[in-house]
Amino acid sequence: MYRFNYHKPSSIEEAVSLFNSSDDGFYLSGGQTLIPTLKLGLASPVDIIDLSNIEALHGISVDSGLVSIGAFTRHAEVAEHPEIRRVLPVLSHLAGRIGDGQVRNLGTMGGSVANSDPAADYPAAVIGLGATIHTGKRTISGDDYFKDLFETALEPGEIITRIDYPIPDRAAYRKFPNPASRYAVVGVLVADFAGAIRVGVTGAGPCAFRATGIEAVLNQNLDPDALKVVDLPDAGFNSDLHASAEYRAHLVKVMAERAVTDILAL
Repeated sequence: MYRFNYHKPSSIEEAVSLFNSSDDGFYLSGGQTLIPTLKLGLASPVDIIDLSNIEALHGISVDSGLVSIGAFTRHAEVAEHPEIRRVLPVLSHLAGRIGDGQVRNLGTMGGSVANSDPAADYPAAVIGLGATIHTGKRTISGDDYFKDLFETALEPGEIITRIDYPIPDRAAYRKFPNPASRYAVVGVLVADFAGAIRVGVTGAGPCAFRATGIEAVLNQNLDPDALKVVDLPDAGFNSDLHASAEYRAHLVKVMAERAVTDILAL
């Protein structure tokens, strides 16, 4: 490790000001990506800006068909929160299967979504549930947020403050986890909004995406067997030591079938 300046601002405005005045500043949320990156020597920031003391980034509320979650909410809080479990159990289920206990008790929702790891779980929920991402300066539709590998619609220095998730009639998330990290080799969230189906996929490509072809089939027939006729090209999918692009394309269909089966059993 090496020396850096450590800051712990108490407001979003102060945090952004510190970032803008730094030659190389990094925001620290849960630290589940940043700390390993520093240990490996892959980043050497001049300033670390700890967001944990900013009250505006905390809090969970349920109102008017929305679950609103502060960006600094830990994964374990999402998994265990009684109101989220009651009205949006798919999100609690998803959060409860992120990494291990240590990761869930330190990692934050906002940090995960801001980082946009291609194998993270929350992006499937942002896409599949049609979430809205709020920052200190604007709102961003979940459909417009993820751009490419570790690339989002966020501008330099922009901070996610909260994420609003619409509450579907029913939804399910299935993933094929890496046995060591528990990251999603492929994860699929299927949500039913009064007969309108949304499907969010993570792990398969450089970033999370809507599986519009699968949506079209399920909107006609919400049946896992209906997906057997879906042609899902693997062009552009990730291919690495964990799975080939072809295998990931197969997993997308399998995880979608299992999610639909779960929905029909609710």
